[in-house]
Amino acid sequence: MPFGSDGRFRLDRRRLLQGAAGATALLAGATLARNLGLFQHTARVHLLSVARYDDALVARIARAIQGFPSMAERVPGSRVLLKPNLVEYSPERPINTDPQLVVAAILAFRGLGAREVIVADGPGHRRDTERVLEGSGLGEALREVDAPFVDLNVDDVVETPLLDPRSRLASLPIASTVLGADLVVSMPKLKTHHWAGVTLSMKNLFGVVPGTAVGWPKNPLHWGGIPQVITDLWRVVQPGFAIVDGLVGMEGDGPIMGTARPVGVVALGDHLPAVDATCARLMGFRASELAFLQEARSGGGTIARTRIRVTGDGVNRVEFRRGG
Repeated sequence: MPFGSDGRFRLDRRRLLQGAAGATALLAGATLARNLGLFQHTARVHLLSVARYDDALVARIARAIQGFPSMAERVPGSRVLLKPNLVEYSPERPINTDPQLVVAAILAFRGLGAREVIVADGPGHRRDTERVLEGSGLGEALREVDAPFVDLNVDDVVETPLLDPRSRLASLPIASTVLGADLVVSMPKLKTHHWAGVTLSMKNLFGVVPGTAVGWPKNPLHWGGIPQVITDLWRVVQPGFAIVDGLVGMEGDGPIMGTARPVGVVALGDHLPAVDATCARLMGFRASELAFLQEARSGGGTIARTRIRVTGDGVNRVEFRRGG
């Protein structure tokens, strides 16, 4: 009994040790469950082994989208916004999402019944979006399929409160075109990043914040904490899908000064943290070493290998050289 014959409370060393051991075991069990992803919902990521950008991609992307029924049923009659990675132009480096993949996605969504498909981005490096658009070849590619482009850097701003912020920011200025879309699709390039480790479908969302609201190179987003802001953007924008351009990725000092790294993959999925965790593993990274993925996990994202079902083609892991 915890009370002595005099009625006073006494500590029982044996009971105390048993209680401490039980608490330690409970904590260890919770940590193990968290590491195994037992508290994360299941997600699926689909991989396409791709040797070249060609017309066959349209049908392959459309079939992959249809493999996610809850997402695919949102497409008919919807205004779909494709958000590529448009940063800077260099003929020697694969910095941006390839225009041919963007066009393939446009045609795939149109074929699935989208009312309208627009392409939009707000580059954070250069103020002259048109120069990057034309230099990259994306402008010409969009004209060929009569697809509109919206420069999000000069779009109307909607200051959006963060109800449960992970970052030091209380709100985020989001481009109104993004918030007005029925379905947002993030289309990043598979790249390393000198601050985030990798830049994939979640980091790609920095482009939905207009430069006129935060300046260039969007430093307020960096000051808010890059991993945390990435998660806040994902939770506010709630993209419905991701299509990652990994046919030729970039390693080293990304997101601009790296070198080409062929991988031969296009990754697709309707849960961005799972897509990014899978792509990071293909690049030779562990989810545990990428702070933005850990933030996403804490914010309700699925990143555990055991909770992600990878379907589609077999794709070999390619060790990416880190830079920066």
